[in-house]
Amino acid sequence: MTATATETSPDARRRVQRRTLTFISLAQIVSGIGTGAVVSTGSLLAVELSGSDAWAGSVTTTMTLGAAIASALLMRLALAKGRRVSLAAGLLIAAVGAVGIIVAAVTASFWLLIVAGVFIGFGTSVNLQVRFAATDLSSAEHQGRDLSLVVWMSTIGSVAGPNLVGVGELIAPSLGLPLLAGVFVLTTIGMLAGMVIIWVGVRPDPYLLLMGRETVEGRPVPRAPHEDAAATRGQGLRDGLRALWRTTDGRIGLITIAVAHAVMVGVMSVTPVHLTGHGASIVIVGVTVSIHILGMFVLSPVMGTLSDRIGGRPIAAAGLGIIVLAAVLAGVSGDQHWLTMTALVLLGLGWSATSVAGSALIVGATSVEERVSAQGVSDMCMSLAGALGGLLAGVALGSIGFLGLGLSAAALTIVVLVGVFAPRRRAGVA
Repeated sequence: MTATATETSPDARRRVQRRTLTFISLAQIVSGIGTGAVVSTGSLLAVELSGSDAWAGSVTTTMTLGAAIASALLMRLALAKGRRVSLAAGLLIAAVGAVGIIVAAVTASFWLLIVAGVFIGFGTSVNLQVRFAATDLSSAEHQGRDLSLVVWMSTIGSVAGPNLVGVGELIAPSLGLPLLAGVFVLTTIGMLAGMVIIWVGVRPDPYLLLMGRETVEGRPVPRAPHEDAAATRGQGLRDGLRALWRTTDGRIGLITIAVAHAVMVGVMSVTPVHLTGHGASIVIVGVTVSIHILGMFVLSPVMGTLSDRIGGRPIAAAGLGIIVLAAVLAGVSGDQHWLTMTALVLLGLGWSATSVAGSALIVGATSVEERVSAQGVSDMCMSLAGALGGLLAGVALGSIGFLGLGLSAAALTIVVLVGVFAPRRRAGVA
């Protein structure tokens, strides 16, 4: 993409931003197919290979652990080489993970399945990183909107993914694969397609442009007023954490994102086992996961617009409140599949509000020089929290049951909601 001779630098900036949003959104659609398939099928494959319901959340746990590792590595790659190289590399590694899951299913190797989940986590990290890539060249008043638009584009692939299990079962016999492995052929294709789209389309690189390391036809893209250089020029995880913890918005964004993700992953990762244990078919499981993912993404533009207009704090607090309700409903749902579905939709909506608003708070609280490092820290903490949530959920399912899991998740969220927001309300902080 190039600027014309009569084009002003602000015009060039807006055109690069539109191109970036278009191509990373397309990549989100196709790579989201892979992520959605892992969510719905990974827990069932883990139970099948391990022979125990206690391992139901293991693939989701290792996938989120892999995302935490990837967040640190891809952050450094983005700082050195830009968003394009970082995002494309993450999707390539995720494709390798998808192939590893196929091999694990063929060889009935549970531990290979676990390792492959770590590699799949790189795709999850990319899905997190793109929401910040969408804001590199955003204007201050549209950061929440642009961020949430890219999140919203995940809807198509992520909702379709869990429902492609049936397609995978049709593909599997022709390739000599176990039935549950067939869908991961589609996962591999989706990750590779997303990689190609990023590699070809995200030119020039938005982050390198912003930092003055690339130009459009020899002309730099000017910074907006809110992007003035700050004294701190953080380039590592410690610097990113310091940048987040320095401001109230940064702390709120980091804490609420991590807790919401831990609860969401924990409840969602063992829901397929809960449903099948109460007589639900694989179709019901796929539909439940799909509408949960729909809840996660479909209203994200609304969450982003509200964050821009009324601020990220009230939207993040509302999201945590919705998560409390969802966790309680999930716990008491029993064999009422419709109630489980309702709870999972609400869980997705609460996660959406908290994730979008929290991310917008982080973008607004950090300078241009600090932002990639701060985002890397946020994504790493988010993924580590999700990994812990998935791990504890499997243990809880085997010890206190789905009811105990739901009530415990609700209690944790209430503690964080009160602890993070009530003191600031009493102190009169806006």
